[in-house]
Amino acid sequence: MRELPQGLTPPRNGDAIETDHPLSRRAVLSGAGALALLSAAGCSTSGGGMPALELDNTVTGSVPPMRPAISVDKNITSPDLMYAALTDNGFNVPEVPYLKVKPEFRRQIVVDTTGEAPGTIVVHLKERMLYLVQPGGDAIRYGVGIGKDGFRWSGRANIQYGREWPTWTPPPEMIQRKPELVKWQGGQPGGLTNPLGARALYIYQDGKDTGYRIHGSPEWWSIGQAMSSGCVRLINQDIIDLYSRVSKKNPVVVM
Repeated sequence: MRELPQGLTPPRNGDAIETDHPLSRRAVLSGAGALALLSAAGCSTSGGGMPALELDNTVTGSVPPMRPAISVDKNITSPDLMYAALTDNGFNVPEVPYLKVKPEFRRQIVVDTTGEAPGTIVVHLKERMLYLVQPGGDAIRYGVGIGKDGFRWSGRANIQYGREWPTWTPPPEMIQRKPELVKWQGGQPGGLTNPLGARALYIYQDGKDTGYRIHGSPEWWSIGQAMSSGCVRLINQDIIDLYSRVSKKNPVVVM
């Protein structure tokens, strides 16, 4: 037990003990706790030398909004569904072994980077990609095959009209290069072996036929390649999907 200072009479029961300090230990601790609570609450003290918390006064409306998530489309799902076999206008379109198609060339929704208006079809020859620009900043992207060197066309035009399971008529210069095509100089009927595939969109510029088409192809392995005679080809399942989304006169940009 701590000794009392000399001359100090021990207290009787019920008397308070006086010390040299005006504040008790409990009071000091209580006061420190109160200051801590005030500080945690973001309040500032006056005269105590404790600075106020620095709060962010940025107005919420001035923060740039985050871009919405990519949209959802019922026709853009898993590849095993998008490239499954289907029956269309009486033709049995075989399934595509999509695992043999590079993932970037499969149908998908991406952020639009073309800067074109919604409804515009943009063919990027170097990328081997076709974009259908959507409202809201998205685009549906399809892998394509393009023309060989010397057979490519670029520019701005429009889709004049489209055909389902179109007839293909080889131009005279093609027949000259490949005489075996003379049997189709009157037109090859639409079908699974037709080079135009399940659908064709006919590109016109200033009201004149450019001779170039966006069309399907049974040769799914040619997607991503430069091996056609100038036209832009898609997997048959993809051209069926694209065809269902465009109206006539859609603008086309080939670059």
